[in-house]
Amino acid sequence: MSDFSTQSPAADGAVRRPCVAVAVVMRRERIDNAWQPWRWALADVVPHEAGFGNRPRLLIKDEREERWLHPGFMVELFFGDAEGYYLNVSTQQPCFWVVWRMEEEAALADEPVAVPQIVTLSYHDAGRWLDAQETVEQVPAPPDVVQWLQHFVDKHHVLEARRRQRPQSFKPLVDRFGSPARVSTEKKFGGGGHA
Repeated sequence: MSDFSTQSPAADGAVRRPCVAVAVVMRRERIDNAWQPWRWALADVVPHEAGFGNRPRLLIKDEREERWLHPGFMVELFFGDAEGYYLNVSTQQPCFWVVWRMEEEAALADEPVAVPQIVTLSYHDAGRWLDAQETVEQVPAPPDVVQWLQHFVDKHHVLEARRRQRPQSFKPLVDRFGSPARVSTEKKFGGGGHA
């Protein structure tokens, strides 16, 4: 059992949306490449603890790897995105997605560090960030977070009724460029006989 502290809206409205406080661990690892000896990757999403503070800090540094802890992320569940959570929780391995970017100029260390921007449990959010060409990585969500997410989905997600698929014969005819096409049985060329 993990130590994620999930919160749901209280009767008095103290918490507006269900949320969970997390911290992100980023890993810089040595790779066998002449042009790029290091690469950054998401290592883990862990429960946030008060002792982490509110600033990123170096956890480990040796010749093989570096690990940075980035505390203070709040993963909120939005009622309007219940389908995005349903798509996550209905997979074989529900997960946290993390959007991260490299620092443009080194601020945390001597060299630029990978800095998480957003943590989400929404399949739709992750897809939008990927479509925007952002770096998005995932780690498995622990069972208690999955159970909490499943409870939210059970309460707020409504499956859309399947719509009848329109027969293919009624689809508009388009050419290979997507422009409307026309089919005619009228003969336009050839030896005539037209009077």
